[in-house]
Amino acid sequence: MQKKLILDTDLLDITISRLCQQLIENHGSFSETVVIGMQPRGIYVAEIIHQKLEKLVKTKIPLGYLDATFHRDDFRRREIPVKANETRIEFTVENKKVLLVDDVLFTGRTIRAAMDAMITFGRPKKVELLVLIDRKYTRELPVAADYVGKAVNTLTSQRVLVELEAQGHKQNKIWLINKD
Repeated sequence: MQKKLILDTDLLDITISRLCQQLIENHGSFSETVVIGMQPRGIYVAEIIHQKLEKLVKTKIPLGYLDATFHRDDFRRREIPVKANETRIEFTVENKKVLLVDDVLFTGRTIRAAMDAMITFGRPKKVELLVLIDRKYTRELPVAADYVGKAVNTLTSQRVLVELEAQGHKQNKIWLINKD
C-alpha cells in the first residue's frame, strides 16, 4: 500500500480558513443558514467549519448531524447489515439555507441519500455542499460540491483517507492511498 500526502496540517488549516471565508462571502451573518455534518466522518469536518465560522461571524449557527444509512440505494444489497449513526437535528430546515458538509465526495450516492433524509426535517430554501476532497472522475450521479477544499484526480481503486485530530489522530492530514 502506497500513501501520498494530499494535505498536511498547515495546508489543511489554510484550506479550511479559505472555505470559511467563501462561506462568509455567500452567507453573510448566517441568520438563515444551518450547518449539517454527514455521518460518520463529515461531522468532524462540520464541527471544525462550524467552530471557525462562529468565531469569525460572532454569532450562533445551528449545527446538526445527519445519518443517511437507511436512505442509501445500496442499503439492502449488502451482505452484512450496516449500523446507523446518530441523526441529531434539533431545528427545522424549512426555508433555511442548508450547508451540507462531508469529508470526501466520491460517487455522489451518499449525498443523494442525505438529501432524501434531510427532507424529513423540512423543505430547505437552498442546499449547498461543502467537501474537503472532491474525487474527480469517480462520480456515478450528477452531484457537484459548491465548496471544495481540494479537487483530486483519482482512480476507483484508490482511496482517500482523512485523518483529523477530532477523530483521535495526532495531526490533521489527508492521504491518497494506492491499493496494491
